[in-house]
Amino acid sequence: MAVAFTIKWSFVAAVVAVVSVAAGQVGHSAEATSARQQAAQILDATGVRGGLVVHLGCGAGKLTTELRTGEGFVVHGLDVDTVNVEKSRAHIRRKELYGPVSAALFDGKRLPYVDNLVNLLVADKLGDLTMDEVMRVLAPLGVACVGGKKIVKPWPEEIDEWTHYLHGPDNNAVAQGGMALGALGAGP
Repeated sequence: MAVAFTIKWSFVAAVVAVVSVAAGQVGHSAEATSARQQAAQILDATGVRGGLVVHLGCGAGKLTTELRTGEGFVVHGLDVDTVNVEKSRAHIRRKELYGPVSAALFDGKRLPYVDNLVNLLVADKLGDLTMDEVMRVLAPLGVACVGGKKIVKPWPEEIDEWTHYLHGPDNNAVAQGGMALGALGAGP
């Protein structure tokens, strides 16, 4: 009888182990699907179709990786917590996306970008970061999605619109306002 009892409990333990693993995978899959859906909703709501995407408060990196929906995206996750940055980097490596997706530590007050560079900034909250700092790094017509609210940086009045990669059909890299716009990411 002792042998049969041991076999029965071994079978029950094996079933519990399989169910636990399956539940963990379902939970993990649901979490990945949720991040994927959230990224799709953000990109759809903002209309951003490529460029530099910054995920502020990247945490474990799940949403950060899902924000790269194609070759036209470079995604940079930022966090003030070293542990979160390491978790995010590990997740990015597991997804084999390191390069077009990366994560870094930042001070929470100044974004590590030149003016007019970022196409989309995503954040649940800004913390100590000011909206002026966010607007500084956004490209003209760039979008900040903060707490689900969409904020678009307006096109500067002193700069005319570019219809071609180099301004117009004359291939001149200087706008009518006298500003060279290559640094603003103008053009397609």
